[in-house]
Amino acid sequence: MLKYFEYEQNSLTLSWADGRVTRLDVLWLQDHDPAGRHDNGQRLISVLDLDWQAGIRAVERQGGSLVICLTNGRELTFTLEQLAPEQTTTIQDDRSWCGKTLWRGEAFRLPEVSWPDYTGHDDIRCRALAAVAESGLVLLRDVPCEPGQVLEVIHTFGYVRETNYGRLFDVKTVVSPSNLAFSNLGLGPHTDNPYRDPVPGVQLLHCLSNEVDGGENLLVDGFQAAARLQAEHPEAFELLTRIRLPYRFSDEKADLRSRVPFIETDDAGNVLKVRYNNRSIAPFMLPFEEQRAFYQAYRLWAETLSAPDLAFTCRLEPGDCLIFDNTRIMHARTAFTDGGRRHLQGAYSDLDGLYSTLYRLGASAC
Repeated sequence: MLKYFEYEQNSLTLSWADGRVTRLDVLWLQDHDPAGRHDNGQRLISVLDLDWQAGIRAVERQGGSLVICLTNGRELTFTLEQLAPEQTTTIQDDRSWCGKTLWRGEAFRLPEVSWPDYTGHDDIRCRALAAVAESGLVLLRDVPCEPGQVLEVIHTFGYVRETNYGRLFDVKTVVSPSNLAFSNLGLGPHTDNPYRDPVPGVQLLHCLSNEVDGGENLLVDGFQAAARLQAEHPEAFELLTRIRLPYRFSDEKADLRSRVPFIETDDAGNVLKVRYNNRSIAPFMLPFEEQRAFYQAYRLWAETLSAPDLAFTCRLEPGDCLIFDNTRIMHARTAFTDGGRRHLQGAYSDLDGLYSTLYRLGASAC
């Protein structure tokens, strides 16, 4: 509730009953004029339409609205709701670690939802997708063991991100694999496709069969690992947010390249994305005086990601489909024996589709 307001020529100050204060420049008021938007919510004006000479001549409260009269004769009418702090300052889609639940190892309880419940109830689907936004992952149980079903899972929240691997890819042992994921070797904690810009934000792994010894999945919260690195080795953390490494994947079908840091932060220093995939780092050169410090930081990051207490271990059984944030969750697997059948199908999507579905379902009600 608005308690009172006051204005100067170039600014409007609003004091709210809960103690919050909002101060708005006259340029902001012009730019956010509700009359300057189409019915679909998109702006009809640009920054070039703002009158830099105009000031505030008068402000009048009319019921639940404020009418702001400018010196150029223009009137701007806002509802109090449109000027409320939660409307003017809230970050609508913050994918950083702010407000997220960071977790570690065996203390973590993997969110699980059955496929029939997920597809039959919007509130359960909402809670499952909210788990990806909050903790980085969710496990769907009892998904039909049919080839291509992983694409149907994606269609429940977003769109398939087709890559050089196709709309989906088969994770099983092949002769002379182009990627070590298609062997029976163990893989350390990593994120997928760091050589792609933008990287796929969501990854899915759907188990069709798993009859081998070994092949357990290990999951690590990269945000938790980054928080530990920052707390214990702040210089290494800062260095890994600053140095951008080249990544490359090349075969007969594609030649993909990017240059990104291990840890990506926003302008306030909050972690947005983490990466680790030593298999795909291209040859690089740093100034000599930075090389040893970089390798020390690089090693500390690798050791943190491999810390036993951070890893959560699970075994995907037929019908399990793991959905996880590929900009946050590191995944790994143990080696497995030859001779048995282990077949997973994977696919990629993007976080914007998942968040969009959350908003449409009403994430606050999940």
